[in-house]
Amino acid sequence: MGLWQKLTDPTLWQVSLHHYLIVGALLFVSGLFTVLTRKNAVSILMGVELMLNSANLNFVAFSRYLTRVENGHVMPVMDGQIVAVFVIVLAACEAAIGLALILSIYHNLNTVDVDETDHLRG
Repeated sequence: MGLWQKLTDPTLWQVSLHHYLIVGALLFVSGLFTVLTRKNAVSILMGVELMLNSANLNFVAFSRYLTRVENGHVMPVMDGQIVAVFVIVLAACEAAIGLALILSIYHNLNTVDVDETDHLRG
């Protein structure tokens, strides 16, 4: 078997659950690193979005590899996709409220640095 035939073998390039979990873990760690190391509020929101997207990837991956039997038929489990849609809606709401807070802080303090916004004024 030649090199080209080995590389085009479909069993060589199958993506398993472990691959999805590794990518999800890398996304979550990069989002967590962004949240913990950045001082800019927009960067922190982007890190939170990365962590939510890694959770979505894991939900959909587990849903893809789980099945159930109903009336003698093997049915895919769609719970991961349903939860992912709710997380996407939650992320959209979080982004809208977070950006509104950031604009309000910038309007009042002329900065989006979270270290300089450590006090509340009434």
